[in-house]
Amino acid sequence: MEASVTVPMAAPADKIWNIVADVRNTGRFSPETFEAEWLDGATGPALGARFRGHVKRNEIGPVYWTTCRVTACEPGREFGFEVLVGATPVNNWHYRFTPVDGGTEVTESFHLTETALTKVYWVFGGYLRRRRNIRDMRKTLERIKAVVEAPEGNGPTP
Repeated sequence: MEASVTVPMAAPADKIWNIVADVRNTGRFSPETFEAEWLDGATGPALGARFRGHVKRNEIGPVYWTTCRVTACEPGREFGFEVLVGATPVNNWHYRFTPVDGGTEVTESFHLTETALTKVYWVFGGYLRRRRNIRDMRKTLERIKAVVEAPEGNGPTP
């Protein structure tokens, strides 16, 4: 199970990357993850850095924490992380920043790790989750777009 959404933004890639890669901003943009914090003394994005996100599934619950590890960290180009259950990656989220005339195309994607359990999950409603993730990725990117395209001092701050 995987999907992606791309939204063009009239802003430089570095500006957008700085907002996305600082996971403490996640709660301002994500419909489900309402806060996140760096772990193990990390103070910012770095390959292998861990953080945890506080999730309210489907915006109604249940509410839980997930531990994540940064898997891609190239300023202005990409940022990615895997969601862990124990030490096992179960989902991978990725952002790619592609410069284009007038700004940047930002692509957010997810890829659920294929296991016997996720195959069963797909049969019993995973396709609904995929549809929800697509809707939420678009909402997240549109919220980021509103911030990065706002005139300085006139829009919501990240």
